[in-house]
Amino acid sequence: MNDIQKVSIVVPVFNEEGNVEPLVGEIAAAMNPLDTDWELWLVDDGSTDASLDRIRGLCGREPHAGFLSFHRNRGQSAAFGAGFEAATGDVIVTLDADLQNDPADIPTLLDVYRQDADMVIGWRVNRRDDSRRRLASRLGNAVRNALTAETVHDTGCSLKVMRASLARRLPMFRGMHRFLPTLMKMYGARVVEVPVNHRPRHSGVSKYGAFSRGLEASQDLLAVNWMLRRYRPGEVSERRDPHA
Repeated sequence: MNDIQKVSIVVPVFNEEGNVEPLVGEIAAAMNPLDTDWELWLVDDGSTDASLDRIRGLCGREPHAGFLSFHRNRGQSAAFGAGFEAATGDVIVTLDADLQNDPADIPTLLDVYRQDADMVIGWRVNRRDDSRRRLASRLGNAVRNALTAETVHDTGCSLKVMRASLARRLPMFRGMHRFLPTLMKMYGARVVEVPVNHRPRHSGVSKYGAFSRGLEASQDLLAVNWMLRRYRPGEVSERRDPHA
């Protein structure tokens, strides 16, 4: 069983001015009843709308919330990486800012994590996206699984719970957020999938097209495939600490 001392929630935000306030309210509603210390890191990824102003106001009212702000857009992987470094919890939760992930699912994922998992990932069984986006997701997952010997149903779901000490070891190059379960397994993590709720977008628009990142994602996939083939962890057979 995994004991949880503190939960750090990391949310990248890019042009989500209409979503951040209800999102923070829903996160607080999900976390406050739990007998667990928690914090929220909102990472503004160079938003060009009023998102950062909204975040500043929210952090003045919500004692659990803090924020980081990028001078310009650096991408979701960079935002997650910065949040991982800032997090002070022993468990990290990630989700998107668009309100399609349901914060009410977080307690369930934390309960599964306590049952000796290193990472728990959401599986959007009933996706509330258009047909083109669902098709692109199915194709992307199939190709990723084939080239990485993976079995994950939904790598694109941002709702995840993970051991913080492992998350901070991940190489967060641009695009690596798509491969977090695979990278965690590379370090020996036990990964569990849990069906989660998925909702229509509350406000704003998606920041990418269904097929617009195909070339970039292909290059990322080849990089991850290379890492999997080349990674050789050391096997320590004996240890003696200094001054022991």
